[in-house]
Amino acid sequence: MKNFKQYFVIPSSPAEIYLALTTEITIRLWTGDTVEIDPQVGGEFSLWDGAITGRFLELEPGKKIVQQWYFGEQEEPSIVTIKLHEHKKGTSFEVNHINIPDDAYDEIAAGWESEYVESLIDFYTEE
Repeated sequence: MKNFKQYFVIPSSPAEIYLALTTEITIRLWTGDTVEIDPQVGGEFSLWDGAITGRFLELEPGKKIVQQWYFGEQEEPSIVTIKLHEHKKGTSFEVNHINIPDDAYDEIAAGWESEYVESLIDFYTEE
Protein backbone atom coordinates (compact mmCIF):
# COMPACT_ATOMS: atom_id res chain seq x y z
CA MET A 1 0.00 0.00 0.00
CA LYS A 2 1.17 3.50 -0.80
CA ASN A 3 0.15 7.03 0.19
CA PHE A 4 -0.19 10.19 -1.92
CA LYS A 5 -0.13 13.72 -0.50
CA GLN A 6 -0.10 16.89 -2.54
CA TYR A 7 -1.06 20.57 -2.35
CA PHE A 8 -2.64 22.51 -5.19
CA VAL A 9 -4.01 26.03 -5.59
CA ILE A 10 -7.39 26.38 -7.27
CA PRO A 11 -8.62 29.87 -8.28
CA SER A 12 -11.92 29.84 -6.40
CA SER A 13 -13.14 30.07 -2.80
CA PRO A 14 -13.11 27.10 -0.42
CA ALA A 15 -16.94 27.25 -0.28
CA GLU A 16 -17.18 26.98 -4.09
CA ILE A 17 -14.65 24.15 -4.25
CA TYR A 18 -16.53 22.27 -1.53
CA LEU A 19 -19.76 22.58 -3.53
CA ALA A 20 -17.92 21.51 -6.69
CA LEU A 21 -16.95 18.28 -4.90
CA THR A 22 -20.33 17.54 -3.33
CA THR A 23 -23.01 18.83 -5.77
CA GLU A 24 -24.01 16.53 -8.63
CA ILE A 25 -24.71 19.19 -11.26
CA THR A 26 -21.44 21.03 -10.58
CA ILE A 27 -19.42 17.78 -10.63
CA ARG A 28 -20.99 16.94 -14.01
CA LEU A 29 -19.91 20.34 -15.31
CA TRP A 30 -16.24 20.07 -14.34
CA THR A 31 -15.81 16.35 -15.05
CA GLY A 32 -17.89 16.32 -18.22
CA ASP A 33 -19.05 12.84 -17.30
CA THR A 34 -21.69 10.77 -15.54
CA VAL A 35 -21.87 11.27 -11.77
CA GLU A 36 -23.89 9.71 -8.96
CA ILE A 37 -23.52 11.30 -5.53
CA ASP A 38 -25.26 11.24 -2.16
CA PRO A 39 -23.41 14.02 -0.29
CA GLN A 40 -24.01 12.98 3.30
CA VAL A 41 -21.99 10.93 5.79
CA GLY A 42 -22.41 7.31 4.70
CA GLY A 43 -23.61 8.39 1.24
CA GLU A 44 -21.96 6.81 -1.79
CA PHE A 45 -20.59 8.38 -4.95
CA SER A 46 -19.43 7.41 -8.41
CA LEU A 47 -17.39 9.76 -10.62
CA TRP A 48 -16.09 9.55 -14.17
CA ASP A 49 -18.67 6.96 -15.17
CA GLY A 50 -17.70 4.64 -12.30
CA ALA A 51 -13.90 5.04 -12.52
CA ILE A 52 -13.92 6.37 -8.93
CA THR A 53 -16.41 4.98 -6.42
CA GLY A 54 -16.70 5.20 -2.66
CA ARG A 55 -18.56 6.73 0.26
CA PHE A 56 -18.37 9.84 2.40
CA LEU A 57 -16.97 9.39 5.91
CA GLU A 58 -16.89 13.04 7.00
CA LEU A 59 -18.16 16.34 5.57
CA GLU A 60 -17.27 19.75 6.96
CA PRO A 61 -18.74 22.36 4.57
CA GLY A 62 -16.14 24.62 3.01
CA LYS A 63 -13.29 22.95 4.89
CA LYS A 64 -12.93 19.18 4.72
CA ILE A 65 -14.13 16.05 2.92
CA VAL A 66 -13.14 12.53 3.95
CA GLN A 67 -13.99 9.65 1.63
CA GLN A 68 -13.36 5.94 1.39
CA TRP A 69 -12.49 4.89 -2.15
CA TYR A 70 -13.31 1.33 -3.14
CA PHE A 71 -10.54 -0.89 -4.55
CA GLY A 72 -11.98 -4.39 -4.49
CA GLU A 73 -11.47 -6.48 -1.35
CA GLN A 74 -8.46 -4.82 0.28
CA GLU A 75 -8.01 -5.21 4.02
CA GLU A 76 -7.21 -1.57 4.85
CA PRO A 77 -9.67 0.97 3.41
CA SER A 78 -8.31 3.54 0.97
CA ILE A 79 -9.06 6.91 2.58
CA VAL A 80 -9.01 10.31 0.87
CA THR A 81 -8.90 13.46 3.01
CA ILE A 82 -9.34 16.76 1.20
CA LYS A 83 -8.74 19.94 3.20
CA LEU A 84 -9.63 23.35 1.82
CA HIS A 85 -7.95 26.53 3.08
CA GLU A 86 -8.20 30.12 1.94
CA HIS A 87 -5.23 31.19 -0.17
CA LYS A 88 -4.39 34.58 -1.70
CA LYS A 89 -5.01 33.06 -5.15
CA GLY A 90 -8.18 31.14 -4.18
CA THR A 91 -8.06 27.84 -2.32
CA SER A 92 -5.23 25.70 -1.05
CA PHE A 93 -6.44 22.19 -1.90
CA GLU A 94 -4.67 19.56 0.22
CA VAL A 95 -5.23 15.93 -0.73
CA ASN A 96 -3.98 13.05 1.40
CA HIS A 97 -4.86 9.65 -0.09
CA ILE A 98 -3.73 6.69 2.01
CA ASN A 99 -3.73 2.93 1.45
CA ILE A 100 -3.62 3.00 -2.34
CA PRO A 101 -2.96 -0.49 -3.76
CA ASP A 102 0.60 -0.68 -5.12
CA ASP A 103 -0.57 -1.67 -8.60
CA ALA A 104 -2.94 1.34 -8.78
CA TYR A 105 -0.62 4.00 -7.30
CA ASP A 106 0.89 5.47 -10.50
CA GLU A 107 -2.51 5.77 -12.17
CA ILE A 108 -4.13 7.28 -9.05
CA ALA A 109 -1.31 9.80 -8.45
CA ALA A 110 -1.38 10.89 -12.09
CA GLY A 111 -5.18 11.06 -11.98
CA TRP A 112 -5.16 13.39 -8.98
CA GLU A 113 -2.93 15.81 -10.87
CA SER A 114 -3.97 15.53 -14.51
CA GLU A 115 -7.65 14.68 -14.26
CA TYR A 116 -9.13 15.63 -10.92
CA VAL A 117 -7.36 18.86 -9.94
CA GLU A 118 -6.54 20.02 -13.48
CA SER A 119 -10.23 19.70 -14.39
CA LEU A 120 -11.18 21.83 -11.37
CA ILE A 121 -8.57 24.47 -12.21
CA ASP A 122 -9.73 24.57 -15.85
CA PHE A 123 -13.36 24.88 -14.72
CA TYR A 124 -12.60 27.93 -12.59
CA THR A 125 -10.25 29.64 -15.06
CA GLU A 126 -12.34 29.31 -18.23
CA GLU A 127 -13.63 32.59 -19.51
